[in-house]
Amino acid sequence: MPSVVTCLLKHNGKLLILKRSDKVRTYKGLWGGVAGYVEEDETPYETAVKEIKEEVGIERGNVRLIKKSDPVKFTDCYNGKKYDWIIYPFLFTIEKDIKVKIDWEHTEFRWILPSEIEKYNTVPHLKEIVSKIFE
Repeated sequence: MPSVVTCLLKHNGKLLILKRSDKVRTYKGLWGGVAGYVEEDETPYETAVKEIKEEVGIERGNVRLIKKSDPVKFTDCYNGKKYDWIIYPFLFTIEKDIKVKIDWEHTEFRWILPSEIEKYNTVPHLKEIVSKIFE
């Protein structure tokens, strides 16, 4: 069962969301957070800070972990293939004004109020994770 992280980044009361590109394996064109597979030699936290650097260009020293939630386990079908996922959700704050530099995995990004997540077509369970982590 693949383990992945979902990193929610908060700055000035807003949440960073990213639109997944057509070059990624799953959930093309949907909105999500910074995400990535947890490697065998990594903890979910180590994966989280690595993915933040890779996907949005923000160094470990410029983010601070605020909260992590219990893992979310679910099964989903995408393009006719079944996936059993374990998602490790994290909420980080960005300490200062830093320019977001997205990589090839995303086509655009937006800063939104957490309550606005309902307006977006998101990856599975993101809306529930946002709701729970911002309680």
